[in-house]
Amino acid sequence: MRRRRYIRRKSLPSEPSSLFDGCTATVITVKQIIAFTGLPGTGKSTLAEQLATETGVPAFAGDWLLGALRPHGVLAGLDRAAFLAMYYDLLGTLVERQLMLGQSAIVDCLVNSEIAERWGELAARYDGRLRIVECVCSDEGEHRRRLEGRRRGIPGWHEVGWDHVLRMRSEYPQLDGERLTVDAMETVDGNLDRVRSFLRHW
Repeated sequence: MRRRRYIRRKSLPSEPSSLFDGCTATVITVKQIIAFTGLPGTGKSTLAEQLATETGVPAFAGDWLLGALRPHGVLAGLDRAAFLAMYYDLLGTLVERQLMLGQSAIVDCLVNSEIAERWGELAARYDGRLRIVECVCSDEGEHRRRLEGRRRGIPGWHEVGWDHVLRMRSEYPQLDGERLTVDAMETVDGNLDRVRSFLRHW
């Protein structure tokens, strides 16, 4: 009978891991909520997903949560206030779970000043910090073309039109306070480099 070999795994470090590895290595020993905010079609999901892919930090997108809930009738009959409260509480719960585990989290959704303050306080409770990346598109014509031509394929959720962007623009004015602003008219790689630099500088 062949004897089984057991490989002893090294224990995991107790401190948070580096946010960046390889050529972008920069050790960040504190937890972060990295919130990508901006109107639909400004590239926030692209940047959030690419950052999540290269760092291994989990990314939570509000529209994916809504798409999972919609087929079960959870959203039916909710007024606007109840809908938004549920939306941000769901995201906040997922983010807090990551902070409890000693990890950072990436969030892809529109953020107003009230939510920014709430999530800043949440991060501080776990000795972390909120970092906001605000995505804009300085060319309105290009912004509209980008929006109308995209197909995200989110299960259970719909694509939005330009009328939705105009409504969100009125409901979510630009944020005050510390944040990085990136323009979708620049290249994705260039904007991602700016995000990396922003996150390195505490």
